[in-house]
Amino acid sequence: MTETSSTTTPLRVVLVDDQPLVRGGFRMLIESDDQMQVVGEAGNGEEALRLLQRTPADVVLMDIRMPVMDGVETTRRMTAAGHPARVLVLTTFDVDEYVFNALKAGAAGFLLKDAQPDDLLSAIRSVAAGDSVVAPSATRRLLEHVVPHLPSADSPQRSDRLDVLTDREREVLVEIARGATNAEICRTLHMAEGTVKTHVGRLLSKLQCRDRVGLVLCAYETGLAPR
Repeated sequence: MTETSSTTTPLRVVLVDDQPLVRGGFRMLIESDDQMQVVGEAGNGEEALRLLQRTPADVVLMDIRMPVMDGVETTRRMTAAGHPARVLVLTTFDVDEYVFNALKAGAAGFLLKDAQPDDLLSAIRSVAAGDSVVAPSATRRLLEHVVPHLPSADSPQRSDRLDVLTDREREVLVEIARGATNAEICRTLHMAEGTVKTHVGRLLSKLQCRDRVGLVLCAYETGLAPR
């Protein structure tokens, strides 16, 4: 009898944080899951960029406030260079304005540093799979900083961007901005999951967004999502 072995390749994670103890804690948690492995650590953005040049990675856990080069600039440079690794920003409530900039720079999502261990592992898997992670509670706090500085809701350049959407696509976009998952959108709008996925794909294409995070930002920037 031929013995079969698992062909699943562990997710490769890079930790970027200026505090060694924090990195150590994340490493212990991540490596407790046999489907993930930490392939490198960096204490600032410059170290991270050098590391990523020689170390293949799927997900980068990125702190925001670091010496030498912060997480926002590091994320921006990764995006500009077309690096395939997706960035998951870890933050605390008092730095939400920096997180908005990180998302604009190309981060795939953000999570609070006090998130439950299972939530962090789930977020890493989701980001690696191409989804986005936006902590709903942090999103509300973030928007308190961001929304007052956005253009007014009746600005012509803001409404024009949404002219390409159908009414149903607008409804789906509003739900995405609220942090709803596809399953939750199915229940709220009484749609099949396959239909929701189709709408999400069309939204990404029509609004030229990289992922769900981009759709969330677009919904608030254009005034579609309620303040």
